[in-house]
Amino acid sequence: MKIAIVGYSGSGKSTTAQKLGEKFNIPVLYLDSVHWMENWTERPHEESKTMVADFMAKNDSWVIDGNYKTLLQAERFEQADMILFFSFNRFTCLYRVVKRWLKYRGTSRPDIAQGCNEKIDFEFVRWVLWDGRTPRKRRGYENMCKKYSNKVVILKNQRQLDDFLQTL
Repeated sequence: MKIAIVGYSGSGKSTTAQKLGEKFNIPVLYLDSVHWMENWTERPHEESKTMVADFMAKNDSWVIDGNYKTLLQAERFEQADMILFFSFNRFTCLYRVVKRWLKYRGTSRPDIAQGCNEKIDFEFVRWVLWDGRTPRKRRGYENMCKKYSNKVVILKNQRQLDDFLQTL
């Protein structure tokens, strides 16, 4: 089974990826841990792409968590048996981001590179509430949902996510 998880920041993608990896005993790749190196330094793009390609090539089943269009997104979507789109509202996402910050502040969370201590700042809050939801980004998700309608599952809130996980 191959599962791609995409959606808005703070919607619960990484937590769900971990749960699915454990449930099906399959490897999980967190694209945040590919993109970021210690101290929030961006990894060279070609190196990141190679890491994703190698992960996909060596695993018959996988869960890949993250948007990152330039990290083989088209290939991920083509190969995926299921694409989960987390379309939670912006205020739920912001609440979760703050909750995550309170839990991990001063440390690195499990789904990101060591040395990337959890932080929250105006730029990230703006991303969660507005910049990550521009009309262009929304159109991208809409196009994905149309193109892969046979394998996209749209989850808009925690109740839908819980119900979906119960059916697996």
